[in-house]
Formats: sequence, structure tokens, C-alpha cells
Amino acid sequence: MSDLITALGLLFFIEGLLLALFPSRIKNMLKIIETMSTNKLRNLGIFFLIIGFVIIWYMRH
Repeated sequence: MSDLITALGLLFFIEGLLLALFPSRIKNMLKIIETMSTNKLRNLGIFFLIIGFVIIWYMRH
């Protein structure tokens, strides 16, 4: 359970750091994401999900 809380803390830290350092770029990326199709966003999400799973699996085994 502590690993999950650590991972969430790291996620919030990285997200906050990016928002603090690059607020205008984040706004531009959100505008680009808004124009993307739902299917393309879903495929991108699945891709990152698989990459994240592979990284976690590799680090744990």
C-alpha cells in the first residue's frame, strides 16, 4: 500500500512541476487534445497504459 501512495505522490509531484514550469504549453497541449478524435485519445491512453505496465513489471521482476 505504501508503494501505491508513493506512486500517487510522485504523479502529483510531476504533474504539479510541469504545470508550474510550463503553464502556457500545458494550455496549448489541452487545446490540441480537445481537437483530437476520441478513438485516437483512447489508443494513446492504451499505449501509455501498456508502457506503464511493462515498466512496472520489469522493475518488479
